[in-house]
Amino acid sequence: MRIIRDRREESPSSRVVWMSEVGRETDMIFVIMAGGREQPPLEGDFGHLGFAVESREAVDAIAERGREAGCLVWPPRQEAYPVGYYCGLKDPDGTFVEFSYGQPLGPGAED
Repeated sequence: MRIIRDRREESPSSRVVWMSEVGRETDMIFVIMAGGREQPPLEGDFGHLGFAVESREAVDAIAERGREAGCLVWPPRQEAYPVGYYCGLKDPDGTFVEFSYGQPLGPGAED
């Protein structure tokens, strides 16, 4: 994903960033805004956002960055089809975010 618009210039007191997958800027956009209240997940709730990445090495690199930042919640692991290789982080609002390789709809599905 990449930043396609950073509205900091329009409103310096609050940052609003639009992000999208390269080449899919008209299909789906994530709008990320600072602030709001934390919404921790309920016990046993593993609802999450999921992103397919280009390789197992990319999963490992994201996990390492998450470990360094103190937000790694699912270390990299390989699971049976259709789960594939993945790790999970927790964003500042408490949302789980999964990064995977080898799931049916992403890179590595043919492996």
